[in-house]
Amino acid sequence: MDQVLAGRNVVVTGGAGALGRAVVARLVQAGATCHVPAQESGGVIIAGAGENVRIVYGVELGDEFSVQRFYDTVPALWASVHIAGGFAMAPLSETSRTDFMAQFEMNALTAFLCSRAAVRGMRATGHGGRIVNVAARPGLDPRKGAGMVAYTTSKAAVVAITQALAEELKGERILVNAIAPSTLDTPGNRAAMPDADASKWLSPTAAAEAILALIAPSNTEISGAVLPLYARA
Repeated sequence: MDQVLAGRNVVVTGGAGALGRAVVARLVQAGATCHVPAQESGGVIIAGAGENVRIVYGVELGDEFSVQRFYDTVPALWASVHIAGGFAMAPLSETSRTDFMAQFEMNALTAFLCSRAAVRGMRATGHGGRIVNVAARPGLDPRKGAGMVAYTTSKAAVVAITQALAEELKGERILVNAIAPSTLDTPGNRAAMPDADASKWLSPTAAAEAILALIAPSNTEISGAVLPLYARA
């Protein structure tokens, strides 16, 4: 296995989820040490997690001080991958202010706060770094977000954060990109949509490979990209 990330420290938020576990497994295979923040103490299980996976409990990704404390514990940060977020589907008439803000905070605010803390850590090393956010297909094509306007808006904000930050950091060797997956083939999605054709869904393993390519040291130029990962959907 090519150890393209040997000796590199990578933060993976949402590392215990279906996509997060695939990403952590792939990055560890590539030689990285993954640092995974978790809100609740205990209960986070990442299969095969060993000394190359560090789980830190008590981290609230929507709180700027909690996020900064966590990132301050990560040595020589190379990359930060922001998978943590949430999904809600409801028509406009049934979406309250609370619902809208919850989606914005889970998706856009967490990406913003983690990006900010990551940049501080990368600047401290002086070696540049990589940031990858996770948007979604409706974030790039809002027409696909009918019936889930709060979610769509929050993921569109993730796209905007990615592109604006890439421009801001282009002279510091910190590359900022995002992936925009269509429906992921996860146990949760299969249970929620039992009649859907899951053969058209994106595998978490494929998404993990895309993330690895974006954070690899060999990527020296790509920044500000939002990579559509639509499988056959």
